[in-house]
Amino acid sequence: MIEALILLSMFLMIAIGVPIAVSILASALIGMWILNGSLGFLNAALSLYDGATSFPLIAIPLFVLAGALMNTGGISTRLITFVSSLIGFVRGGLAMVNVGVSLFFAEISGSAVADVAATGSILIPAMKKKGYSPRFAAAITSSSASLAIIIPPSIPMILYGALSDTSIVQLFVAGIVPGLLGAAGLMGLSWYFAVRYDLPREEAFDLCRVWSTFKDAGWALILPLVILGGIFGGIVTATEGAGIAVLAALLIGGLVYRELNARKLYTALVDGVNQTAIVMLLVAASAVLGLYLTETQLPQRLAEGITTITTNKIAVLLIINIFLLGVGMVLHGAAAIILTVPVFMPLVREMGIDPVHFGILLTLNIALGQQTPPVASVLITACSIAKTDVWATTRTNLPFIGVLVAVLLLVTYVPAVPLWLVGVFYGP
Repeated sequence: MIEALILLSMFLMIAIGVPIAVSILASALIGMWILNGSLGFLNAALSLYDGATSFPLIAIPLFVLAGALMNTGGISTRLITFVSSLIGFVRGGLAMVNVGVSLFFAEISGSAVADVAATGSILIPAMKKKGYSPRFAAAITSSSASLAIIIPPSIPMILYGALSDTSIVQLFVAGIVPGLLGAAGLMGLSWYFAVRYDLPREEAFDLCRVWSTFKDAGWALILPLVILGGIFGGIVTATEGAGIAVLAALLIGGLVYRELNARKLYTALVDGVNQTAIVMLLVAASAVLGLYLTETQLPQRLAEGITTITTNKIAVLLIINIFLLGVGMVLHGAAAIILTVPVFMPLVREMGIDPVHFGILLTLNIALGQQTPPVASVLITACSIAKTDVWATTRTNLPFIGVLVAVLLLVTYVPAVPLWLVGVFYGP
């Protein structure tokens, strides 16, 4: 009963506008004090420190900074120009360019918000100029940006891996196929709408332009190969790969493209610090909440309660998905992961669900949460760029959300979709 009141107080604080990290920490501290008195505060202080100093989590600020440097160093612009030369000639090609650029950007930044901020500021005005409705431009930009947390590297996967003690590299590998399926579905749907509503083509296909833009974007295209090749090849860890991403973005933006001056570097650093501070405060607070949940054994009791209702794995996965979709609608991605992982991991282990499989399932639910109001952080960012209403854009976005739901269901009930590539790389 007390545990339920503690969690209820946390959600009430979030609902009235108290910062999420403060709400989590305050509720956890009250719970620790009720359990252990003043000793609970000492344990909480140690957990706060341990929660924010995990080595794998260092990758988060580094990937955030790499994305910010790409935005300001000319890398994003060149990627957009190159992808446009490849597929822009197709009817509705600019919508497909949106998806294609998100694939490239996802392989460097790991952040959907960074993706939509970088690509949306260029592509949304261009789509509006070509005759696309603002709602359609915002919808496809927002949904395609969520590929950034499914395609590796992924900040939510890093966070989940650190909290659940799951291999981050295997999570990255498992995200490749679902991410590509999502991209294919979004492109196919864009083509369908282009034909149905007679959306415009870009300029005709020109092999010389493809070669020219390829040479110009060559250094940017090398980035994913270096980062992911090093991580998947076992040469570097995910954290070291994030460091390489920052160094490469600095060198390419500053020395090769010569667009990353001192002022832009300062802007990128401030943006990176702001985003990192939010995530790391949540991580530190979540460590205290995790300690409280462990001492109360609430996750174990929840697992027992669900297995009392049903032991059918399909039904259990359905219950988990419904819960995660609801949480994703009202909490930001990092907070949703932090709150749900300690609760569901005992159930995941008891049901024999592969933790890598569950990590991809969780990530897809977070991606859907980024598209579904009231929180919908990525959709809101896209709407602010397009200057369009969030709820009206959500209606336009429903078919694209449907693609992500289809991928989620496929991943949930056909574990081989995310896991077969893991088996290829690391064995059964």
